[in-house]
Amino acid sequence: MKTPSEAEPAAAAESHAGAPRTHRGLTYPFGRAAPDFGALSDIARDVRWTRLPVPGRLGHINIWLLDDGAALTIVDSGLAIDAARAAWTALLEGPLAGRAIARILATHFHPDHVGLAGWLAGRTGARLWMTRGEWATARMLAADVREAPPPEALAYWRAAGWEEARIAAEATKGWGRFAAAVSPIPLSYRRLRDGETLRIGAREWRVVVGSGHSPEHACLVDVEGRLMIAGDQVLPRITSNVSLSLSEPEADPLGEWLDSIARLKRLPDDLLVLPAHGEPFTGLHARLDALDAGHRGRLDALHALLAEPKRAVDCFRTLFGRAIGDGSYGLATGEALAHLRRLEVEGRARREARGGVWWFHAA
Repeated sequence: MKTPSEAEPAAAAESHAGAPRTHRGLTYPFGRAAPDFGALSDIARDVRWTRLPVPGRLGHINIWLLDDGAALTIVDSGLAIDAARAAWTALLEGPLAGRAIARILATHFHPDHVGLAGWLAGRTGARLWMTRGEWATARMLAADVREAPPPEALAYWRAAGWEEARIAAEATKGWGRFAAAVSPIPLSYRRLRDGETLRIGAREWRVVVGSGHSPEHACLVDVEGRLMIAGDQVLPRITSNVSLSLSEPEADPLGEWLDSIARLKRLPDDLLVLPAHGEPFTGLHARLDALDAGHRGRLDALHALLAEPKRAVDCFRTLFGRAIGDGSYGLATGEALAHLRRLEVEGRARREARGGVWWFHAA
């Protein structure tokens, strides 16, 4: 789940695949070279890279394999779609044939990351490792399948300013689409905790938990080896969606996201960042600074817009710089509400409910 707002333009200076390139303060040591679906590339000693297909603009998710000699650790698993299963089958019956899988580590609960974890666990006998907040959220969402959206969802969309026709159209789609995008989430798991160290082969990976994009997103950092498996917490060319959720409408996810950025700035700047989408890069602090500045700039622009009361849907153009289509409307709504909620928490905006609709105005 990524924001519809920040796909960055391609580098002005084209370079051939595989050649290092630099753009916006980031260096891509592997250039545009990336493994095909169902194939492997070496990133570092005992760290390998594969990709799986994802529908839509993202196109792929990166999967990382950590080798301790005796067995492999898989970091993230892909979406529960036939094309991703086929890519895994090609790997497991090809270059990974005969290799034991020790664990499947999911950075967070989103379907492109945990979608095939249960399927892989059943096929390989490996155990799922996640933070508690991510595992519990995945289990909850997978179990909540209904023929129609609950009344709370209808009220949430109405509060954000959705038109009644859009609410009615969304209601026809049922409820519980998360379950369709994931294989059954294992009933038991091994909990990851912030700050703990995982010894995998010769490397010591420290678990660094961030929040805002998801409840307890786990990153893995090998400081000595100068590597960071970042999941969706730090992406090179897009910014992860930060949404105010129906389940916790008084939360402050954008505040948590900004706090996480500040915390990640304490990590060394020379780490090779292995993101869930895009190519490996260096320039961690430059990217974190850009993410922070981008959100703070949008907060300031939104505060100026609220000189006159606005609904969440009235803020799309200011936040994203373009009209929002049906496919991104829900994500854009959540992101707009997260920014409005942050302004509330900062004391820069106030919310007034009128006829079930939330109107926000500058304080």
